[in-house]
Amino acid sequence: MPVARLEREALCDTLLALGPDAPTLCDPWRTRDLAAHLVLRERRPDVAAGMFVSALAPRLEREQARLAAGDWHRLVNTVRSGPPGWSPTRIGKIDAVVNTVEMVVHHEDALRGDGLPGARREVPERTARAVLSSLRSSARMMFRRSEVGVRLLAPGAQPITAGPEGRSVTVTGEPVELLLLAYGRMRAADVTLDGTPEDVDTLRAAYLGLA
Repeated sequence: MPVARLEREALCDTLLALGPDAPTLCDPWRTRDLAAHLVLRERRPDVAAGMFVSALAPRLEREQARLAAGDWHRLVNTVRSGPPGWSPTRIGKIDAVVNTVEMVVHHEDALRGDGLPGARREVPERTARAVLSSLRSSARMMFRRSEVGVRLLAPGAQPITAGPEGRSVTVTGEPVELLLLAYGRMRAADVTLDGTPEDVDTLRAAYLGLA
């Protein structure tokens, strides 16, 4: 099973186990809001445009709220069914690029909804490799707003560097933990930050991610 599909299935299993009103790292979203977001992202590009165009945001919020208020099991099953037949992401290679990291990050958003350190799932090795590959290609974009450079270290892997030259912080952790930091979920990421106190504080305050 491709990693994107594997993570989609795992996310949906987690959503059903948690129920519709569990907290997520995308506060104030609950799990029902997260599921509704995923459905709109894949099935309603006309509505999902509100994620990028502020004038369309109210429509997106209304439609997401409507979906989130509907039948929970039907909503999760829609997420599980994957992209609609007309979507290019039905093609395996495109699905891998567009959805692998999306499913991994939102799976962790649901699992770590309280934002507190705690038990972590055992991430499949294939997922970890896919995440590391994605980080290598996207790190410059993810850390483009950081005022200090970063050196990402995962066990047994070559370092990934990003951000400005000069001052830097070394971030050590498993691939999924590094991914969460890169997506602005530092408070929930199990990573070690090594650098001067000033540089570490600067990285902690940075606005990271694609948006």
